[in-house]
Amino acid sequence: MRQISGNKLLVKALKEEGVDTIFGYPGACTIDISDELYKQDEIRVILPRHEQALVHEADAYARTTGKVGVCLVTSGPGATNLVTGLATANYDSVPLVCFTGQVARHLIGNDAFQEVDIVGITRSITKYGVTVRDRADLGRIIKEAFYIARTGKPGPVLIDLPKDVMAELGSAEYPKEVNIRGYKPNTNVHIGQLKRALKMLHKAKRPLFLAGGGVNIARANAVFTEVVEKTNVPVVTTVMGRGAISTDHPLYIGNLGMHGAYAANMAVSECDLLFSIGTRFNDRITGKLHAFAPKATIVHIDIDTASISRNIHVDIPIVADAKAAIEKMNEYVEPCGNEKWLGKIEGWKKEHPLDMKKHGAMGPKDIIDAINRQFEEAIIVTDVGQHQMFAAQYTEITEKKKIIMSGGLGTMGYGFPGAIGAKLGNPDTPVIAISGDGGMQMNIQEFATAVLEELPLVLCVLNNTYLGMVRQWQKLFYGKRYGMTNLRSGALFRRTNGEEMPEYTPDFVKLAESYGAKGIRVTKPEEIEPAFEEAKKNTKVPTLIEFIIDPEEMVYPMIKPGGTLEEMILDC
Repeated sequence: MRQISGNKLLVKALKEEGVDTIFGYPGACTIDISDELYKQDEIRVILPRHEQALVHEADAYARTTGKVGVCLVTSGPGATNLVTGLATANYDSVPLVCFTGQVARHLIGNDAFQEVDIVGITRSITKYGVTVRDRADLGRIIKEAFYIARTGKPGPVLIDLPKDVMAELGSAEYPKEVNIRGYKPNTNVHIGQLKRALKMLHKAKRPLFLAGGGVNIARANAVFTEVVEKTNVPVVTTVMGRGAISTDHPLYIGNLGMHGAYAANMAVSECDLLFSIGTRFNDRITGKLHAFAPKATIVHIDIDTASISRNIHVDIPIVADAKAAIEKMNEYVEPCGNEKWLGKIEGWKKEHPLDMKKHGAMGPKDIIDAINRQFEEAIIVTDVGQHQMFAAQYTEITEKKKIIMSGGLGTMGYGFPGAIGAKLGNPDTPVIAISGDGGMQMNIQEFATAVLEELPLVLCVLNNTYLGMVRQWQKLFYGKRYGMTNLRSGALFRRTNGEEMPEYTPDFVKLAESYGAKGIRVTKPEEIEPAFEEAKKNTKVPTLIEFIIDPEEMVYPMIKPGGTLEEMILDC
């Protein structure tokens, strides 16, 4: 039988798995794999400028295409630079397969040059990780990696590849099937439990659907909307669940949680049945656990057994894939008489509508409203901070628009590389990144990647000269002591006791232009729409639009950490 090297088998395996794009950065331990990739033209190789950006790009590529994102990095620092992105993907259930180079087997454990135990380092933030110790196992391990990443609750898998194993000759066969003892993802829905839950839904006087990110991950949006319309039950979403139903749907109330809409938080507090799908009930949506949905019987559908009753005790647990469960629900649901309940919710909406006061001439809502008007179809990628919450509150998400972000980990620096990955996976869809001036600088080197790949991204930077979300906490809870959040502070600031500060650095417009991208600065409301119109004309390079906003802009409503959903700060 013909024998080939492990490097050749890896490239063959990628093709067998339908991989068309790989995000890679080379090094000594992966140079032979790079050489094999060079010899073929079926798999596109993207060369980012930093491994952290690389894994975020693969992550967003996976989120927006439904495919598995694939990474290739070298050993040591190349591998450790993946850690933040792996944790990001793990929290948000994103299917990745990340290949890391490793020193030869006889050097492992000897503190060799660029050697780390990357499997050990990432054990708690990956779905599975393994070092390939035997060439005979390589094909099986790769096959299992893709299967584990995409099945059950999706997540990142790390495969560590010692250089000598990859150089060794072995079988050219790549397995056709997977059979992993002890890993049998649940694909069935417990019909008895589901019917019991639906019976309670129909009897409830104040029922409420809570849709989490699992609905979006399962791509169950259309069938979920059918269920909502058949039952006439209102819907709240987590931040990651936004878009589970169109945000302009009359039964959609809004996001709940720390920065949730008043009506959404009140609905959770007053409902008598909370029918939750695809959420793990983290602290950002629950507040004080004992006070969350205090009047409600709770149904919880989730693909992950460990997520059920971990934070919130539930009355009816159902372990199932969100789409499979919702499709079964669609066969059995009946209309619910909710007119009085819907009227109460409408009253809360009118009492405290989701809106914001402007402190300067141009506010964040003006910018997001313009995005809503300018783009009928789009993928919106956010970084992490105040701008992320503004986007989560005010972006219109429909069948043609989706929003992605780092939700569970809250990773600053995700937005720009995320937009690159989304655009590479969806070349015909407009991609808009919304970032703060802090997060934008964390992976700003990716301008080189975006320019060389000719990606016409629209990069919105909301520049308030501060790390805005932390500043907001400092203003509300720390007596306005703005320690470590003023991005203009430095030697001059210290020398003059805060009386003098330099001009903001960097000049985002000049920096974009230095990479060969376009840059626009907007300081007035009337400049917003023309800036987007100009950006649309740039079809081969990204356009950065810097919006100068007031540092006093705040995200409301807000619940103090450790508070209850009813203890909302509505404005200050």
